[in-house]
Amino acid sequence: MSRTIRHRAKRRPAGLLIAAALLLTTVGCGQAAGSPAAAGPPSTPDVVEPLSPPPVPQLPATTASADGRQVTVASAERIVPLNGSLAELVFSLGLGPRVVARDVSTTFQQAAALPVITQAHEVSAEGVLSLHPTVVLADRSTGPAEAVEQIRAAGVPLLVLDDAKQLADIGPRIDTVAAALGVPAAGAQLKARTDERLQQARGDLGPAAGRPKVAFLYLRGSASVFLLGGAASGAGSLIEAAGGEDAGTAAGLTGDFTPLTSEALVKAAPDAILVMSKGLESVGGVDGLLKLPGVAQTPAGLDRRIVSVADGKLLSYGPRTPEVLRSIAAQLYAGTGEGAR
Repeated sequence: MSRTIRHRAKRRPAGLLIAAALLLTTVGCGQAAGSPAAAGPPSTPDVVEPLSPPPVPQLPATTASADGRQVTVASAERIVPLNGSLAELVFSLGLGPRVVARDVSTTFQQAAALPVITQAHEVSAEGVLSLHPTVVLADRSTGPAEAVEQIRAAGVPLLVLDDAKQLADIGPRIDTVAAALGVPAAGAQLKARTDERLQQARGDLGPAAGRPKVAFLYLRGSASVFLLGGAASGAGSLIEAAGGEDAGTAAGLTGDFTPLTSEALVKAAPDAILVMSKGLESVGGVDGLLKLPGVAQTPAGLDRRIVSVADGKLLSYGPRTPEVLRSIAAQLYAGTGEGAR
């Protein structure tokens, strides 16, 4: 997820946001010594649930790539997904044993032993090609562009998907990946399972007295990167599905992210704050978050109403999104007697 956010930021005009986001390529996000634990419910195993029995790819298959090309895949024996969301889809389809590499945003347990083929958050073409992939999956935020072109120039089929930014993107992404890997029936099964679980998660949300305003903050304390999400951040769809209102959008932020300032937060006036878990850790937990400009003066800060979701899950928009939605709702309405049943 962090890589996607960073690449969105790099496409913005030159200025403070670009400079801040670029720092993410050279710094980590570890927790400060002695910092408080992150908010949220007890952690659950970071695993993917694959279909069983695993499907057998029927190839070759030709699929339309989001960059206007037609990509023909002749073998799915050695798959390289270039971000965590796509890796989650491949493993959920039951094709995990065929994956030969991962990127830094692929954090679930089944992929832990795979070699990492990114340097910071940038794809290493040499690393990918050294593993002799038969198909590579990417999206529009995958970079650098030179690495993508180098992989293609080596003759490896590389399929680009549109970035996932909302719940409605989940089904089409499953269809596209499954079709490209020659398992369309498994894709239909996974899509039906995911949709059923999403409906169950949304159905478990009881009526709320009002729509809490939720601000999505992207935090990397060791790099002094603090951003407030707007309408294009990717978090709004989840916030709305959980019964809330995206505070950044309500404050008139039409882009993806803006630097976090006291003025921006006062205007957003969130009732709750949504963050990625490692980002929260990087600022010293909830106590550290409250020390950032303006946070303590918001309704969310006054109530310590912080919602934290694992980095590799929050904006993945895939088969585990129902878990994300349940987690957001459970934390958002904890102790209020509203929203989550």
